Amino acid sequence: MSRLLRRLQPFGVPPGAAVQGSRPFGTGHHCCTVAERSSLRKMGSQGRTEGYNTTTTTTAADDIWKHAPTLKGSTCFEPRPDVKNIMVTGGAGFIACWVVRHLTLTYPSYNIISFDKLDYCSTLNNTNVLSSRPNFSFYKGDITTPSSVLDCMERHNVDTVLHFAAQSHVDLSFGNSYGFTHTNVYGTHVLLESAKKVGVRRFVHISTDEVYGEVKEDEDDLLESSILQPTNPYAASKAAAEMLVHSYQKSFKLPGIIVRSNNVYGPHQYPEKIIPKFSCLLHRGQPVVLHGDGSPTRRYLYASDAADAFDTILHRGVLGQIYNVGSSDEISNLDLCHKLVDLIRPEASSSSGASRRWIKYTHDRPFNDRRYAVDASKLRRLGWSQKVGIEEGLRRTVDWYSKFGESWWGDITHVLTPFPGVSELGEVVPDFEHDGRDEPWENGKRG
Repeated sequence: MSRLLRRLQPFGVPPGAAVQGSRPFGTGHHCCTVAERSSLRKMGSQGRTEGYNTTTTTTAADDIWKHAPTLKGSTCFEPRPDVKNIMVTGGAGFIACWVVRHLTLTYPSYNIISFDKLDYCSTLNNTNVLSSRPNFSFYKGDITTPSSVLDCMERHNVDTVLHFAAQSHVDLSFGNSYGFTHTNVYGTHVLLESAKKVGVRRFVHISTDEVYGEVKEDEDDLLESSILQPTNPYAASKAAAEMLVHSYQKSFKLPGIIVRSNNVYGPHQYPEKIIPKFSCLLHRGQPVVLHGDGSPTRRYLYASDAADAFDTILHRGVLGQIYNVGSSDEISNLDLCHKLVDLIRPEASSSSGASRRWIKYTHDRPFNDRRYAVDASKLRRLGWSQKVGIEEGLRRTVDWYSKFGESWWGDITHVLTPFPGVSELGEVVPDFEHDGRDEPWENGKRG
């Protein structure tokens, strides 16, 4: 196998493309790996699956989820009489799996259908703990495949959709923007059309605060009525998806809600994002690599608080409205790195050379918003509040990754690189050639 194909394999290839050494079991939404089939087999007749034969053998590695704590939110509302069968897209991914676990365990009268194609950043380990629950089902499907989406909705008599599924890694969107448009825009369109056909009563579309674009330090936090000014392909695709939701609300009276969330972090997040990636690197005894000078800031919300926010919006949100989900914890990328070093490598924290040893720098993104800031007062008026601060949230996260980060998704070495590149075939691959400087680029840019 060529070096290029070896690098492509962890990220997958376009449908129909042949990669030497890959071992698919079929095509489309019936395709799954040996590990996935083994995991699916164990879900049995109560935690149901559709679409393929799940008979295979089990290995010890498949049981890692049995040793992990079952994490969810804390909110609990009176069940809605108009909600019975909830389809959660991207249900085996990070944020959605928190919501799937929370809804399944908190509301036994609701049937939760986790719909996921099991992409590289998803794993059934995130929801296997629900396999014996009679109100949980898993459907392996792709939101860009209309037949799969419609079949799932009709088979389960879906009345509510929580749409999380998306390509969300900003770095990857610079090299593979077509893929982001296809998944995030066309995939949303497929869901909306199917929801219209079956008469869904509640369609909650999960967007991002990045649709607003950069917010200057002297500017007020942005309200839901603020103008959308996305600055990267990922954010643009999410803004476009919002426009489709809005159009279906107006043209077809589809009962929808749009949610714009800031960064969410915590256990179960695939280690391509800054907090889990840097945690895994530091646990391996390797330095982290920052884009630019590390000065851009982000606001972070712990995953249990995010699950509570989506639960609150599901039960108390007003149809036709938009809600920001925002944290009060704002921190620069560099300061975040120092906090992670303090937690994971405390012996180095007091050393004068700790920064040089554990924090390196590489060139910045083609464009990197300095800051995002949203006003979540509208959501707080529904009764939601942030409960977990950044210090406690990071402690919980670091502890989880120290125990499960190296085995939850299999080998993660290929994703712990600082910046992605694009192959000759147009696929995004890790860029192993980076600068790794001890000092940041001047003003965050290449000198």
